[in-house]
Amino acid sequence: MIPLVLVAASGLAREVAAMVGLVPEHHVVAYVDDDPALAGTEIDGVPVVGGIDALADTHLEADVLICAGRGRSRQAIVDRLTRLGVSPDRYATVVHPTASVPQGCTLGAGTILLAQVVLTAQVTIGRHVVAMPQVTLTHDDVVGDFATLCAGVSLGGSVDVGERAYLGMNASVRENLTVGRDSTLGMGSALTRHLPDEQIWAGIPARPISSKSQERT
Repeated sequence: MIPLVLVAASGLAREVAAMVGLVPEHHVVAYVDDDPALAGTEIDGVPVVGGIDALADTHLEADVLICAGRGRSRQAIVDRLTRLGVSPDRYATVVHPTASVPQGCTLGAGTILLAQVVLTAQVTIGRHVVAMPQVTLTHDDVVGDFATLCAGVSLGGSVDVGERAYLGMNASVRENLTVGRDSTLGMGSALTRHLPDEQIWAGIPARPISSKSQERT
């Protein structure tokens, strides 16, 4: 089995560690996290060996998986690890044994599929995507890098999810629609028209709440 280091000692990381115990490819050997209070502790029996920079000189033989919950945070960690010399080929792709990934579907490096995720036909998932339990992606869906699909999300056919988009629990998207990059679709929402970049929408049907640019002002 290949040793695996989980980056960010989050709830997602604990879920991933439990999942990795069910598959033969990897075994979790350590966490790294920048919280100094965690250094030297253990989480479910796995040691926290230091901050993220520790990956520059420790566990060099191990694969790496980033377990920050938000896509923007995952991307920032990837950029930081790149500067530290962590190469793209070190990122693991981890799939729960109950997930369905048929031939013809593709998964990018660093992607996580938790329990009972279903891909149907010709689904394309980018790098460092997180799909929580019971996500359903139907034919010809495309999910951009660093997107987050929370538990119970369902996409109709030919949906395009942009980079770093965040779809809340049990949100659904009608076929042939786009969820823009850096946008958020609130939990339980039903999207029936295109969601532009950097927007926050919610409701049934989903409507605009605010824009990310407004939040930054």
